[in-house]
Amino acid sequence: MTKSFKDRPRNVLCLLDVDGTLTPARQQASKEMIETLRDLRKQVVIGFVGGSDLVKITEQLEAAGNSVINDFDYAFAENGLTAFKLGQALPSQSFIHYVGEDRYKTLVNFILHYIADMDIPIKRGTFVEFRRGMVNVSPIGRNATIEERNEFERVDKQNGYRAKFVQVLKEKFPDYGLTYSIGGQISFDVFPNGWDKTYALGRVEDEGFDEIHFFGDKTYQGGNDYEIFMDSRTIGHSVNNPADTIHLLKEIFLK
Repeated sequence: MTKSFKDRPRNVLCLLDVDGTLTPARQQASKEMIETLRDLRKQVVIGFVGGSDLVKITEQLEAAGNSVINDFDYAFAENGLTAFKLGQALPSQSFIHYVGEDRYKTLVNFILHYIADMDIPIKRGTFVEFRRGMVNVSPIGRNATIEERNEFERVDKQNGYRAKFVQVLKEKFPDYGLTYSIGGQISFDVFPNGWDKTYALGRVEDEGFDEIHFFGDKTYQGGNDYEIFMDSRTIGHSVNNPADTIHLLKEIFLK
């Protein structure tokens, strides 16, 4: 395991989103991606920053039994609320402590009633997933298959199910101090204001990097990469898929 950053030729941090950037949504990283990241790490400091919890991200990025917290210099799960630097855990934060049990219950009850009344083609299971730093809401349910996820993404683009849902929550809970961020194919995240992916930047602000590059696929306004992509502390790169990410990484850092 790398013990410091002194071995890198460039004092640069490269942060990468997970779903849609390093891997297809909720799928494993390709062998080419893993090899590209290993080559990249020889040149710059690297880290992932994803909205999912560490267990899910590990399933996607773990290669040949290696640990993701050792394969990356920084591991930022749940937007950085769960974080590791060089394999060592950093202090974490909690969504439930911020919101409080009573207000959390009111919020979740409303979400479940709203989903029950939604007229969408199919519903599966796990509509609200509680995570340490956020709540993930999925109208179709996180138990949907890859094919069902693809189909929901298609009809959501036509009908704006998630966008409408988010707007209703903003109007219903204006005093909760929450941000709603659409990401992936089937869900959106709910978290305290400021706990978007820019939270991860606060974890590295004392490192003195010359540049921080961020790569993400949901960089449009309302997407869960938008805030960190637009942040003045980063050089943002918008990608369409993992193959696009590999191409850009090689073009920028691995010539």
